[in-house]
Amino acid sequence: MTTASPAPARRHIDHAIELYDLTYRPLSLLYGFDNRIGCLGLRSNVLWILGYPEAALAGANQGLNEARALDHAGNMFQALHNAIITHFLCRNYATLEALANELFALAEEQKSAAQWQPVGLIYRGWAFAGTDRASEAVQLIASGLATYRLTGATFLTSTILSSLAKTQADLGQFDDVWRFISEAKEVIERTGERWLEVYVHCVAGEIALKSPQPDLAKAEAHFERALAVARGQQAKSWELRAAMSMARLWRDQGKPQQARELLAPIYSWFTEGFDTPDLKEAKALLGEMAS
Repeated sequence: MTTASPAPARRHIDHAIELYDLTYRPLSLLYGFDNRIGCLGLRSNVLWILGYPEAALAGANQGLNEARALDHAGNMFQALHNAIITHFLCRNYATLEALANELFALAEEQKSAAQWQPVGLIYRGWAFAGTDRASEAVQLIASGLATYRLTGATFLTSTILSSLAKTQADLGQFDDVWRFISEAKEVIERTGERWLEVYVHCVAGEIALKSPQPDLAKAEAHFERALAVARGQQAKSWELRAAMSMARLWRDQGKPQQARELLAPIYSWFTEGFDTPDLKEAKALLGEMAS
């Protein structure tokens, strides 16, 4: 089984940034991509996974600022794309929406970059899903995914399918949700893209709880899998997300002490990001179970 390894990835990205020389920057105008800007964006994604949300957001903003200063479309697409993923992970949906709109507008302006238009639609859908506009979100994500697949791309497909399943479940539309989840898992196995695998299992667990006939055992199995994957990857932010899902389930089953013993150690590990939604919710959940 292929396993994502965010810690070694961070070391390699940091090394690439150290090796970069600003005299290389004009080459991005020739080749359409600046390695430093790309690495800053990728590192922001990795930093969130490793449990450093504040550093992740700072890195995403730095990449965006450098891309704006360069004023080159290819670099702006990469910087916007990576920043959007970081804000999606941090659940900063207002910023995500603004950046998604910017990416989509840039894609419309740059006729040779039409492949970014469906990506912009999907990212808009993520923002809508996170701000209680589920019906519009389903339309955007489904439409964007259909066009995105025509390009032959697979990157992020498991996450896109899972977000579509989650949003349909939020609307009470369960006809296709398990097909989307199954397809997301198949994509992971086929491509080996596992850095967002925990998201798929957390979404599946939540859907099992929301279904017309809630399946607590199925939900717990998905949350257990999410925890196992996060721990195997040393992905602290994903571990916190999965632990919160499991803790809520156990709390509702009358097992608050067990839930607290699961969640407290991972929450205590964090040293930053306490104003982010995940950490605020974890703190509130721990406080609730302490009373």
